[in-house]
Amino acid sequence: MQYNKILSVIFLCLFLTQFGYSQEADQIKGTVTDQEGQPIPGVLVQILELKKGLVTEADGTFRLQLSSNEDYTLTFSFLGYESKQQIISKDQRAKNLTIQLTEAATDLQEFTLLGKSELSEIREKAFNVEVVDARKLHHTNLDLGHALDRVSGVRVRESGGVGSRMNFSLNGFSGKQVKFFIDGIPMDDFGSSFQLNNIPINLSERIEVYKGVVPIGLGADALGGAVNIVTKKVRRNYVDASYSFGSFNTHRTVINTAFVDKSGFTVQFNAFQNYSDNNYWVNVDVADIETGKYYPNQRVRRFHDNYHNETVITQVGVQGKPYADKLMLGLTAGKNYAEVQTGARLVSVFGDWHRKGTILMPTLKYNKGDLFTKGLDLNINANYNFGTEQNIDTVNRRYNWFQQYKEYETEGGERSYSMYKFKNNNAVFTANAHYQFGDLHTIAVSHVFNSFNRTGSDELYPEKEIYEQPRKTSKNITGLSYQLNWEEKGSISAFSKIYKQSNFFAMAYNPTGNYGDVAYRNNKETFTYPGYGVTGSYFLTGNFQLKASFEKSYRLPEPEELFGDMVNLQGNLDLKPENSYNYNLGLSIWKQLHADHRLDFSANGFYRDAHDFIRPRLNNNQSMQVMDNLYNVTNLGVEGEIRYSYGNLINAGTNITYQNLRNNTKYEEGQTVPSLVYRDRVPNMPYLFGNADINVLLSNAFGKGNDLALGYNLLYVHAFYLYWPSLGAEKFDVPMQLSHDLSATYTTGAKGKLQLVAECRNLFDKVLYDNFSLQKPGRSFSGKIRYFIY
Repeated sequence: MQYNKILSVIFLCLFLTQFGYSQEADQIKGTVTDQEGQPIPGVLVQILELKKGLVTEADGTFRLQLSSNEDYTLTFSFLGYESKQQIISKDQRAKNLTIQLTEAATDLQEFTLLGKSELSEIREKAFNVEVVDARKLHHTNLDLGHALDRVSGVRVRESGGVGSRMNFSLNGFSGKQVKFFIDGIPMDDFGSSFQLNNIPINLSERIEVYKGVVPIGLGADALGGAVNIVTKKVRRNYVDASYSFGSFNTHRTVINTAFVDKSGFTVQFNAFQNYSDNNYWVNVDVADIETGKYYPNQRVRRFHDNYHNETVITQVGVQGKPYADKLMLGLTAGKNYAEVQTGARLVSVFGDWHRKGTILMPTLKYNKGDLFTKGLDLNINANYNFGTEQNIDTVNRRYNWFQQYKEYETEGGERSYSMYKFKNNNAVFTANAHYQFGDLHTIAVSHVFNSFNRTGSDELYPEKEIYEQPRKTSKNITGLSYQLNWEEKGSISAFSKIYKQSNFFAMAYNPTGNYGDVAYRNNKETFTYPGYGVTGSYFLTGNFQLKASFEKSYRLPEPEELFGDMVNLQGNLDLKPENSYNYNLGLSIWKQLHADHRLDFSANGFYRDAHDFIRPRLNNNQSMQVMDNLYNVTNLGVEGEIRYSYGNLINAGTNITYQNLRNNTKYEEGQTVPSLVYRDRVPNMPYLFGNADINVLLSNAFGKGNDLALGYNLLYVHAFYLYWPSLGAEKFDVPMQLSHDLSATYTTGAKGKLQLVAECRNLFDKVLYDNFSLQKPGRSFSGKIRYFIY
């Protein structure tokens, strides 16, 4: 684990005093590491007898010169770790000591930004990036999606409870416009068994959120940013297991473990499951299925929303070999089952329709530093998903929210008579290398290849020709960059990307003009576009940083957008690639007010000028969503965050985001008069939202070595229009949302840690909405037990 250099500067100013020792003095030297053997910079090393001290260097080392032959007592302390004391005798002077600090497992701030405090990383990166320290959230019941929902500029919107369809928004860009990665590997088409809101936070070590401009190493065709989930770097044996139970009959289990032999042989095993009935209350208008009598604003339970998934991730390989720093072969396998309760709006209700999915994905990971020559690093990743998805809609009934239904004798389904089962046959290969020559210059090159080939059949229609028609896509994204570093002052980077996509599909047409006569014509489309950008970072002082970045980015349509998802998203083969000019300007200030008081502040402004902007709308019968292009959309916004900490006792902060996403298309296609919605705010998109949290850590609570962490989190979303503001006499909107969450974590144990967690979400049972007014769960409670040994 590596923390930032800025703490080194702070502690240095506060504690470092001058030493004037003779050349004959005895020397004490050593390295301070974490439990995984990683050096920790900025650790305060104090000599109690002399009341003097220093801090460790960037590589975790320290060196003391002492003129006396006496024994000395050294204490080692660092934020987030338990302090350690060690007596150094005369015969230890010449030895190179290794001091290992144990992470304070109860220093569990609900939300910690490493990107604003890990100065050693920020000095090398000029990107607008924030990093969530996921380890500080391992005691919670959060999944990756809900953890990200607390980042400034981010809104995670769901269509329901556990396992529901999720929409991720970053600075106004949402859905597929933001790309997701696991350890730098694109998560494109991993399937419904592996999505952000069913992956537990315990799987990750940190989460990097890149806003606006994405490094070429990630190889993304992202329009407005990317999220990289970094999993645990395994260097020693460990076990981390937890189980939780909560409202709506929700169960979650997580097991993470690894074995690392001295030879470097490594076995890593991760498994998790989620189960929920999702039978929470919703408010909806209901019509009696027989009489048609209308019952407005009824409070009813969801009754057909069961969800469960089970996933296992295994990796076997070696570490620390001459030919590879890491070489791992893995297999990800899992399945999920999801009942479909609603369509795109609550007025559509179903009682039997459901879908299933599997993931079966072999993986390869290889990385090597100083390959062939010093400074040349190479990373290669590859995977192929053999997983399946099946849509099952075979009961010809019409339901209402009172669970009444009318059944029809003819064959049919609730939406479409179907047992369609398909494979996306998705392959991903990524390779990137960077070469650092001298201390100032770095060049990097990357390439990502992604292929998609949907094949499927429906046993209800074995002869149906449409299922035999091709649906294929392939992407190639190549990047090249150069970076210049200015010692401690900052850096500047220029880069270019080439985006290429080929789509191969069949279009239906009527060859004779006779009713019902259908034939198919194969089509192939290819797009090639150049992108480019520049980033810069400059430190005015050691704790005052300015950042700026620009990128001309492209985002190629995803297969799901082109071909649909067979549930609530209708395909659109006419989609064009979207592009955007992205501008970012930000500043960060870190201030140590006192030995125990710290204040962090950051603010970022952004502007997006997007063309052929892809956004969801309701289809013609208002029952499904379909992706569509808008000619031009602009977004001017600002976000800010301020955090305060008092030692390990209190950690508090708040962030706020404002984004002004406007339709800048003055003339619709084929029109000569200005559009009625020209300069309208883009609907169904929150434009003002934020979070606030406070966390208190009570050490030695109910006994020495036991700790109690109390946390509170507030989510605020301002009201926003559901449809275009300039259309219609009556303005429908999603009302203002305010949600309060509480948590308490009690930790006990010595060698192994036992944690007992209690949580309450949406404390005041407020009615919360997301996409097209789909209501989310009300107040819920959960308890969790976790045991871990590192």
